[in-house]
Amino acid sequence: CHLCGKTFSRYSNVRQHERTHTGEKPYECHLCGKTFSQYSHLKRHERTHTGEKPYECHICGKGFSQSFYLRHHQRTHTGEECPECYLCGETFSHYSHLSQHERTHTGEKLYKCHICRKAFNGCTALKQHERTHTGEKPHECHRCGKSFIDICALRQYERTHTGEKPYECNLCGKAFTRPSNLKQHERTQTGEKPYGCNLCGKAFKSSMLN
Repeated sequence: CHLCGKTFSRYSNVRQHERTHTGEKPYECHLCGKTFSQYSHLKRHERTHTGEKPYECHICGKGFSQSFYLRHHQRTHTGEECPECYLCGETFSHYSHLSQHERTHTGEKLYKCHICRKAFNGCTALKQHERTHTGEKPHECHRCGKSFIDICALRQYERTHTGEKPYECNLCGKAFTRPSNLKQHERTQTGEKPYGCNLCGKAFKSSMLN
């Protein structure tokens, strides 16, 4: 890339990467006119119009619009366990995601933004940050078309449509849409106050002290 120096094995990959700098979106939906920087993002968007579900579970035959949904669904058949952080108990779909998360505890930040030099603990967090410079929002809600910078924000937003609350308190049964909300609720049960003031030492259940 002539802008940041990053190298690629294929010319098509460098052209795709350069669009994160230029904001170019050459792929247009012929149904609604929305444009995208990558052809794969256009194809995924078009399924919101057509209802196409090309990813099929080989066990039960259920179809999905994205491969991510299929992989998540298949765990309901296999009983596959998600890797867990030994420090806080949060679970992840891949060990690479767990390694990235563990750096939030250690404070290690290996990845730097080439635009503003801000550092992050994982390449995914860096990519999401770079979209604040480019304005790219590749993750789109298949129900209403609203777009988001990262997949987690999309998943949480989709629950406003479905009403799903997958995170349940083991003590009282109350359910939440986000794991962070569950963690904060559990502290009202246990009395845990993990956030301390550096000046006076007073402890709080939440980082939002106000």
